[in-house]
Amino acid sequence: MAERATLAVTVATVAAMTVIAPGSAAASAEVAALPSVNMEATVKAAQIDPRRPDDTLTPGAQAGVLLVEQALRDRRLLDAKWVDGYFGTTTVAAYAKFQESLGYTGLAAGGLPGEASLARLGAGRFTLTHRIGPGRRVPDGGFVLNTRTRGMLAEAERLLGRELVLEQGSYNPGGDPTSKGTHDGGGVVDISVKQMSAATRTATVRTLRQVGFAAWVRSPDQGKWRWHIHAAAISDTDLSRPAQHQIGDYYLGLNGLADRGPDDGPKVTIRTWEEYQRR
Repeated sequence: MAERATLAVTVATVAAMTVIAPGSAAASAEVAALPSVNMEATVKAAQIDPRRPDDTLTPGAQAGVLLVEQALRDRRLLDAKWVDGYFGTTTVAAYAKFQESLGYTGLAAGGLPGEASLARLGAGRFTLTHRIGPGRRVPDGGFVLNTRTRGMLAEAERLLGRELVLEQGSYNPGGDPTSKGTHDGGGVVDISVKQMSAATRTATVRTLRQVGFAAWVRSPDQGKWRWHIHAAAISDTDLSRPAQHQIGDYYLGLNGLADRGPDDGPKVTIRTWEEYQRR
């Protein structure tokens, strides 16, 4: 029913517009005239800004976030006073409402921009650059990952020269109550540290961070779990809301736990998977 309604609106809109052939010079000129939104930067801001204690803007994201907020404002989903280039909690909530208006539910309506919804929001208003996506879901050692996460883990294993054994995968809602929902979506894994020395655990976390994970060694002193490594893929657009918060805290130098204590892991230059590949 919702798909039919969306189709009817689309047909009516197209009928009311002058038809421009997709491959024509006029179509190319129209697209070229539109401003662009850097999706990587916008998604990064949507993870970090809601966790900030102030209104500091995420570097490189302001222009794109403004375009997104203006589009949300024009759909009457965001009050004009919040159109400021800061992708805070109010903008996240407005974006979630937009996703819901498209018929999305669950992970797809969590307020983190995905490629499909962002393209729909920008239709006729802006184009997308630096597109990112999680890829398809794939089985891995009895768990489920997406292809982006699997590629990140494979690169970490190559750098480490050892296989990483998973204790928990992604897309696992309710699988482990101690995880507090971080594994409900994509991009998040727990890695076994059996037979790892303290130095090896630290080296593994460092390598995971280098390829684009927010990663920490977790000890029994921190919660009701055994020793393991927790890793969340930065800017995975399938992240659950709790995992998004962990990413934001990681950028802010925190430990990704409820106490929001200082980061206790090795210091590295924070990069997304895409930034690592371009380095």
